[in-house]
Amino acid sequence: MIALTLAEVLAATGGRLETAGTSTTDSTVVDGPVTTDSREVVPGGIFVAKRGEFDDGHRFAPGAVERGAALLIVERPLDLAVPQVVVADSVDALGALATEVVSRVRALGRLRIVGVTGSNGKTTTKNLLRTVLEAVGPTVAARKSYNNEVGAPTTMLELTEQTEYLVAEMGASGVGEIARLIRMARPDVGIVLKVGLAHAGEFGGIEKTVQAKSEMVTDLLATDVAVLNVDDPRVAPMAELTAARVVWFGLGERADVRATEVVVHARGTEFTVTVPGGESARVRFSVLGEHHVMNALAAIAASLELGVPLATVVAGLERVTLAEQWRMQVMGGRDEITVINDAYNASPDSVAAALKTLAQVKRPEGRTIAVLGEMSELGEFSGEEHDRIGLLAVRLGVSQLVVVGEGARRLHITAINEGSWDGESAYVETADEAFELVTSTVRPGDTVLVKSSNSAGLRHLGDRLGEWFA
Repeated sequence: MIALTLAEVLAATGGRLETAGTSTTDSTVVDGPVTTDSREVVPGGIFVAKRGEFDDGHRFAPGAVERGAALLIVERPLDLAVPQVVVADSVDALGALATEVVSRVRALGRLRIVGVTGSNGKTTTKNLLRTVLEAVGPTVAARKSYNNEVGAPTTMLELTEQTEYLVAEMGASGVGEIARLIRMARPDVGIVLKVGLAHAGEFGGIEKTVQAKSEMVTDLLATDVAVLNVDDPRVAPMAELTAARVVWFGLGERADVRATEVVVHARGTEFTVTVPGGESARVRFSVLGEHHVMNALAAIAASLELGVPLATVVAGLERVTLAEQWRMQVMGGRDEITVINDAYNASPDSVAAALKTLAQVKRPEGRTIAVLGEMSELGEFSGEEHDRIGLLAVRLGVSQLVVVGEGARRLHITAINEGSWDGESAYVETADEAFELVTSTVRPGDTVLVKSSNSAGLRHLGDRLGEWFA
């Protein structure tokens, strides 16, 4: 974080200072890393005690102090010998502090901000942009999937006076949440990747999901740029909602940044990108899965709008070998057995894309095994969407389905009711049972996909299988 006096922190957050018997004054300067996780506190850092649904961050403040926290942001004074800024709501204070820091760095004239949202692909696109932009200037981007009302401002607070690019991943589970993040850091370039059924249950329906994602572009200025997926019928109409200049990406003829000649293989994906002005390049992209081509196109479009030459963008993309841990992560190798661990999260669109990739990269002599868990947070769409995935697995000729957990059982039932299918489906209750089944039935040359929502916990099953077949 840039250096601020405590007086400036108090002004930004509306808090009051409790010195707790220390020699701290309003003029004391703080500039340590900010976190809501006491385990991540470093000497001189700032710990924000956040109340959660199941726990209270104030309980962990003593641990933060033991690790060297120089300042606490709290909702009630604590009996700890460290300066404390007492606020009405610690999450609101975190956002207010991030807003102040972004504003100050903006005023220096170098900072450009890219905002990324969508039902799928946010983290991959953010990681691609970070790799590209780091090659041309100091860049801050979220770790992992830090994209909510806590994670996004925590990332913003990593800005320094030297930062030239901020890549802000902006997620939401309801209307108004992206707008809140936009108010902290309005993007120069706002990206909307795709609107699908991910979290539709939380949003209250697909219409609310569209409304929430459109917040990425509704507050952009005429001098800003909206990078929109021209192939998504829910994203394309957002062009009517923004004052910003629109740049389209996609596979169709209308796209300004367009991919053609897409080839998917076990080592990744290749495609030719054509950009405004007619310049084109062949991209040899090591990230597995045709669906990641759209994420790459969005990153290309945003980077070009920030003035990065196409050759530099392509070189950056080709340096990326993994979208993120547990996202189409290729593991295994023994006996030519490949494990694709894509179990960090799952929506109907991402499961469909992963199954298609499984079919595309299978070895000619091997089988395909799909270990699938529940797609959560689908609300009223849950049943029919699990049915759809079961039917897709059949149509794609998956050799063996292993369905894990009661929440995904309907997928198994749908698959076994398809009489024309040459494959098999097994239902198990636990990840341990799935591990035993796969390791006892897999054959040399097989390709195994592990895919589920985070709540199903199958990403660790994917790790076990990858290590078992390494």
